[in-house]
Amino acid sequence: MRRLLLISLGILFFASHTFAQKFGYVDTEFITSKMPDYAKVQQQIEQNTKTWLAEVEKKKLSVEKLEKEYKLEELLLTEDLKQQRLAEIQAKSKEAKAFENQVFGEEGELFKLKQAAYKSILDQISKAIEKVVRAKRLDFIFDKANDGLVLLYTNPVHDYSDYVLEELGLELDPNLVEKAKKEEAQEPKSPKKN
Repeated sequence: MRRLLLISLGILFFASHTFAQKFGYVDTEFITSKMPDYAKVQQQIEQNTKTWLAEVEKKKLSVEKLEKEYKLEELLLTEDLKQQRLAEIQAKSKEAKAFENQVFGEEGELFKLKQAAYKSILDQISKAIEKVVRAKRLDFIFDKANDGLVLLYTNPVHDYSDYVLEELGLELDPNLVEKAKKEEAQEPKSPKKN
């Protein structure tokens, strides 16, 4: 009986190691802090940001100057001139806000600059992560630099989306299924542990 219990425990222990998934994490903040290219990109972005901030400030000061001048001369102006000056102030104010939004808005110049500048760095990090994943035979890699853990890599073997779609009675796109099969065939198979 004791021998059977030991054999059963041994089999369970062996099976748990055979089917265990390997997780890992990286700290992209730490990694980028060690990359000289990242420091150069940061300097370029800071320089452009300072230039744009100065332009925005210059436009705002221009509007403030027009407003002060208007207040000083308001009593001396005819109704037509008042309307003309107010329209000019409003136009300059809109122009300043439009420029600020164009540069610092959601899809503005700063966003585009950051996206383009960081792309090569992120590509380098991504390629390095893939090499490490393959060398260390990891299934998942997380990034601890963000507020919550962000998943950077997952082994496609662990993607059960197709099964969920099937369970929901939804059809898979045949083109996507074929593409997934091709990608799976290209990935190097990891040797099975015995």
